[in-house]
Amino acid sequence: MKKSPPQSTASPSELIDARIEELGDWRGEMLARLRALIKEADPEVVEEWKWGGPVWSHNGLICTGETYKKAVKMTFAKGASLEDPSGLFNSSLEGNTRRAIDVHEGDTLAEEALKALIRAAVAWNKASGRG
Repeated sequence: MKKSPPQSTASPSELIDARIEELGDWRGEMLARLRALIKEADPEVVEEWKWGGPVWSHNGLICTGETYKKAVKMTFAKGASLEDPSGLFNSSLEGNTRRAIDVHEGDTLAEEALKALIRAAVAWNKASGRG
């Protein structure tokens, strides 16, 4: 009888921890930092594991945290509806719904602006009557 992989019983937070550890380079460090900023911006955020990666929600989806060879991408589900006065969105700009932030090795995060964007996503979710 084949055992199911240990991940099958892991919580979303444990799966995110494992992804960070598995990356073991600047991408893992950046994903961990983005995760911390999300939690600082919204202490009530819910961590989930969907589509093979970390997802953060509060009254609906806030953003995903995807990792690629040369970037860590935060995709905001309703990014096109959010004010982005600091110009953080630098990817997926052509769509009508999502917007993303690609972070590359050596990039400096505008942490306060990012937390404001996360709070704006939560406020948008609440205002649209989700959850």
